[in-house]
Amino acid sequence: MTDAAERVQPALLFDQGRPAQSSSSSHGVRLRVREITEADREPVARLLARGFQRPVWYYLQALERLSRHPTPVGSSKYGFLMEADGVPVGAVLLIFSTIRSGGNAHTRCNVTSWYVEPAYKSYAAIFTSRALRHKDVTYINVSARPAARPIIKAQGFQTYSRGQYVAIPALHPGPTEGPVRICGIDSTPDVPFEMTDMELLSRHAGYGCMSLWCVTKERAYPFVVLPRVFKRLLPGVQLIYCRNIEDLVRFAGPLGRFLALRGKFVVSIDSNGPITGLMGRYIEGKSPRFFKGPAPPRLGDISYTQAAMFPWPWPTGANQSSA
Repeated sequence: MTDAAERVQPALLFDQGRPAQSSSSSHGVRLRVREITEADREPVARLLARGFQRPVWYYLQALERLSRHPTPVGSSKYGFLMEADGVPVGAVLLIFSTIRSGGNAHTRCNVTSWYVEPAYKSYAAIFTSRALRHKDVTYINVSARPAARPIIKAQGFQTYSRGQYVAIPALHPGPTEGPVRICGIDSTPDVPFEMTDMELLSRHAGYGCMSLWCVTKERAYPFVVLPRVFKRLLPGVQLIYCRNIEDLVRFAGPLGRFLALRGKFVVSIDSNGPITGLMGRYIEGKSPRFFKGPAPPRLGDISYTQAAMFPWPWPTGANQSSA
């Protein structure tokens, strides 16, 4: 830590949306942790861009998408900001969402873009405790860099997906029980489907994902994938959402051939090992996912996360208009 950092001994204020009432410390520096507001978007974008060495437009787009996200009532819209005498020195983005599964609903929060200026690293743990304070919320981190993984584990996060299974679904035959039709969300399936799935597919299409229905004679099954290029050479997709991994195995053939006709040849899937019935290769330690809270996430669902809403690298051709 630098000499300047050693002189920083601020009074910490945890603001609940009211004006701070405490006076400055004897050293003349006061820290305040509060929710990010609409007015903070540009300074937060510049802080995070500097911290992560990414373009400012990327974080402006991220905050714009958070502004339109259906955040549960009472949850933070953007995340939290740490200020030193009114100057942003730390930020973390939080994506709160209502997750519905099996007739139940719970609140999930994706923690992403956590950064604190080097001079204030000693206060990072207090800053984090503010962001992760809800005991009834399941927090997930789907984009932790290797250097950050020991830190989030010390914060109580556990691994729920240890690696990626990279599959070649086009090589599989179709399901034996009958024909399957793959269609986008521009046509409404003429068989039963869940309205919550329709909303999820529609929103993720707006983020630049491919939102698809696998339609059988009985019902329609939702899939969301994000176009990616693996190893800077091989075009494919990341699985963002399906109702369960068994659906992906079942419809691997028709779904894979639909994607292959559009130049996407592999599918990367969150996994803890090889997936039975799906041809491919498991890579331990590739893009692990972490959680903390009462409801362990299931594999096959990273909807409403940074990976889907504002992925990095930004998908080719996706809108950057909020820059």
